[in-house]
Amino acid sequence: MNSVTKKNKLVSDYILDFLVSKGVKHVFILQGGAIAFLVDAFSRRKDIKYISVAHEQSAAMMADAYSRVGPNFGATMSTSGPGATNLITGICCSWFDSIPVLHITGQVNTYEQRNSYKTLKQVRQIGFQETEISKITESITKFSKKINNPNNIKHDLHKSYAISQEGRQGPVLIDIPMNFQTLKINSLKLKNQNSDKKVQSINKNYNAKIIKIINKFNSSLRPALIIGGGVRNSKSVKETNNLINLLKIPTVTTWTGLDCVDSKNKYLIGPIGVYGLRSANFTIQNADFIISIGARLDTRVTGGMPNTFAQKAYKVVIDIDEAELLKKRGLVINIPINSNAKNFTKKLLINKNKFITNNVNKKNWLEKCKKWKISYPIVSQDYYKLKKYVNPYVFFNELSKKLSKKDIIVSDTGAHLTWFMQTFQVKLGQRVLSAFGNSPMGYAFPASIGASLASKSKNIYSINGEGSFQINIQELQTLKYLNLPITVFVLNNKGYGIIKQFQTLYLNSRFEGTTKGYSSPNFEKITKAYGIKYFQIKNHDDIENKLDNVIKFNKPCLCEIMIKPDQKIIPKLAFGNSIDDLSPLLNREEHKLNMSN
Repeated sequence: MNSVTKKNKLVSDYILDFLVSKGVKHVFILQGGAIAFLVDAFSRRKDIKYISVAHEQSAAMMADAYSRVGPNFGATMSTSGPGATNLITGICCSWFDSIPVLHITGQVNTYEQRNSYKTLKQVRQIGFQETEISKITESITKFSKKINNPNNIKHDLHKSYAISQEGRQGPVLIDIPMNFQTLKINSLKLKNQNSDKKVQSINKNYNAKIIKIINKFNSSLRPALIIGGGVRNSKSVKETNNLINLLKIPTVTTWTGLDCVDSKNKYLIGPIGVYGLRSANFTIQNADFIISIGARLDTRVTGGMPNTFAQKAYKVVIDIDEAELLKKRGLVINIPINSNAKNFTKKLLINKNKFITNNVNKKNWLEKCKKWKISYPIVSQDYYKLKKYVNPYVFFNELSKKLSKKDIIVSDTGAHLTWFMQTFQVKLGQRVLSAFGNSPMGYAFPASIGASLASKSKNIYSINGEGSFQINIQELQTLKYLNLPITVFVLNNKGYGIIKQFQTLYLNSRFEGTTKGYSSPNFEKITKAYGIKYFQIKNHDDIENKLDNVIKFNKPCLCEIMIKPDQKIIPKLAFGNSIDDLSPLLNREEHKLNMSN
């Protein structure tokens, strides 16, 4: 019998009742003394299960991806002290990318806590592995609390969930002392939180602003749309695509918005920013009117000097976080709107008959942007001539042709992420995940496991560098145990490629810590030691001969891609330039002509 049917129950059982009530099917854990009673509660359930992992950091990253992909939110359980602190990198991933995740940590018994004794508050630690994790995580969670009264458990769980969902979403943490976990409570008499009602931002003069935006659009000659991650977070991909097709104007995305628009959409120019496409950057830098939806316009988008971003444009920026609209840093926002993307987009669509889109100037402007897209392809045909190694632009170009619109691709950070984001041609329905804001090495592989469990039968492709993969390589055992259909790609360029390029440009090719002092293991031997199938693609002929077999394998496997050690990211922004002037620099006359609007 599930404990949900009992009135008097253990706190540990009530916590699982709560998770089940929110649709949680899996909880990512690493067993430890301070959560042993919580984990034992799973033995009495059939409606929720735990996933045992090899590192708490991985658990947090799995839960993060679980929330990104699935209909419900992710959750973790970890023990006190080092178990709890190991969550921090994964919590940061959720914090910066606005992902709701519930982290439940065990804490030492209340009578072993230093703050239980007025005369011992200066003592660093009393209980074994006592750590004030709720205070440590205050700056990277929306709500972080140690439970001081077991009768508050219902209130605090519901409050944490509501806060994680409202406004700009994010992670929350509840810290539960061991001696509370085994207490019996009357669930009907627990202190309650009023509701889980989501709070939406309200703008003064919202309707007046909408009319002003429409009028500004109608009078513009070179309008453009920026699509950011807030579109996905607010579940407004459908509405946003309707808006793109209504306005019929050049559209660019940030990396977090990449999977919101099909690459074959005739209005899409591509991703913008420091590692964006020349065509997309020229579009934004020449636009006279911009609507940015769900993009916080950080310096990876604007370049290091935000005052140089879209200088010619009247800018309308929609962000659910008011603080993002106030940060400025030299970026002028003409109409800031504090709203989630879905509400704003619906407002525009309701007024669709007021837009003037059949305009010769706007049509000419769209054609100009399309010509830039043709003139500056990201994949040169010369790249295919490489014989000894695999050019990553070629690999991702070919991979994107072969994957289906139901597939999920999770990329780590580093040069391979940049090659992937610049090249991959998204099919609407695919998901492209990465921890874009925190961007730690080691995210993609555990996140792929979380994404797989949340999406059930979908194929998952994990993109890693040989350096980043080693951060959480231990989860190969988790993958083998769960037997999930995950294909792990490891791009091996024998060092941290993005840092090597930086060292070449700014440190006279002194490759400290990237070539010198750096090494990587034999991935074939490691993969086989875990009982997982290994493939290797060492040249372009292998792409033709082996990639289909890798994709069709449909079981846990690892495919190592051999990349030229000095492979560069092309194009990229050099320090001090605006985003229209990517390196390698274009001929000065050509650049001037492209910026002549």
